[in-house]
Amino acid sequence: VAPYERPALSKGFLLPEDPTRLPSFHTCVGSNDEILTPKWYKEHGIELLLGTRVRSVDVRRNTLVSSTGETISYNFLIIATGARALKLEEFGVEGSDAENVCYLRDLSDANKLATVIQSNSNGNAVVIGGGYIGMECAASLVINKINVTMVLPGAHCMARLLTPKIATLYEDYYSSKGVKFVKGTVMTSFEFDSDKKVTAVNLKDGTQLPADLVVVGIGILPNTSLFEGQLIIEKGGIKVNSKMQSSDSSVYAIGDVATFPVKLYGEMRRLEHVDSARKSARHAVSAIMEPEKTGDFDYLPCFYSRFFAFSWQFYGDHVGEVVHFGEYEEGKVFGAYWVKEGHLVGTFLEGGSIEEYETISKATEMKPVVTDMEELAREGLRFAQTVVSQQVVPEVEVVQSSEIMRQTSTVAMMEKPLHAWHAVSGVVVAASVTAFAFWYGNKKRR
Repeated sequence: VAPYERPALSKGFLLPEDPTRLPSFHTCVGSNDEILTPKWYKEHGIELLLGTRVRSVDVRRNTLVSSTGETISYNFLIIATGARALKLEEFGVEGSDAENVCYLRDLSDANKLATVIQSNSNGNAVVIGGGYIGMECAASLVINKINVTMVLPGAHCMARLLTPKIATLYEDYYSSKGVKFVKGTVMTSFEFDSDKKVTAVNLKDGTQLPADLVVVGIGILPNTSLFEGQLIIEKGGIKVNSKMQSSDSSVYAIGDVATFPVKLYGEMRRLEHVDSARKSARHAVSAIMEPEKTGDFDYLPCFYSRFFAFSWQFYGDHVGEVVHFGEYEEGKVFGAYWVKEGHLVGTFLEGGSIEEYETISKATEMKPVVTDMEELAREGLRFAQTVVSQQVVPEVEVVQSSEIMRQTSTVAMMEKPLHAWHAVSGVVVAASVTAFAFWYGNKKRR
């Protein structure tokens, strides 16, 4: 099928009533842009080769060979191969091919999972992993009236991003919906019936969990094999510069497969999220089409998710000291700040409005100074709102590229309260007016 956006597969696609189906989530619906159906590609003169794999690539000769034997040459190549789901076999566990063991990475995976869900109403599901896929699929399984047990290797869900305090609130809510958590262990094997269907999951701690359905979400691996030995690979992805350009000037990489410089971190990172994929794609195309007008890719890392009635967004980096704020209750607005070396570097917010999410995004990007952690906790969301309201942005000439306009705009953060500067300015103005009046009065008398 034509390119589509994966987030729908773990949410709307699995709903028991009126589930989401194509063409409603073709690219680029998630960014409120035009939906690119097969008809769109034809109307815009784009040759869309479906059901076709690339067998090999020769970067030096600017050619690639398809699985059908066709040789395709290029002036520019954009690598958007993404990543594949890690399989249990890579950890020494057999059974991924069982009819009731499901992964969730593409449309065929989602179709299989939806079918297995429908045939196991009120059954028992075991979810292996507590990341995005695990948490979102567990919520969808509960909505489908399936009993869920989640197996987490760590102390809490989404351990790479969420703090224990935030994770505990979400886990407590899941528990109230009947979800059971088994933490600090991993699965070691399956039990099968005579039809090779999984009937139970064996864990390392000796626990055996009955299972009519198993969902596996244990991470992904970037699809770089076609380019190994030809392009520089770093941190698991294809290394690119701030124009998304690889070690070969005619080859660009975007999304999950790209390792690019993140200015906020001051280092190379590979990010696994749809927001990064969308924005790096736009930047790569801009760099190819208008290289003189395209600046560096100055990306603020963004992650977000939705499950049950919860909806959160995170911006920046989760390093340094954490300060929680807000009311940690269902239906309330709460969040956390990450502070490193006296500056705000990351912000998490649950239950915010569109305007509030935009505010924390802007505040995090500005990296304001934080001197009092207790005051930061008391201020909570107001801190970000104050920071943004006090920014000074000189007027800039309107240009076509929003990226260029953002780069030519200078944001100056006031480390001291603005009223101090207002007072100084007022004194200067008052002194100037007084001096002028004194001079003008003497002149009149003369």
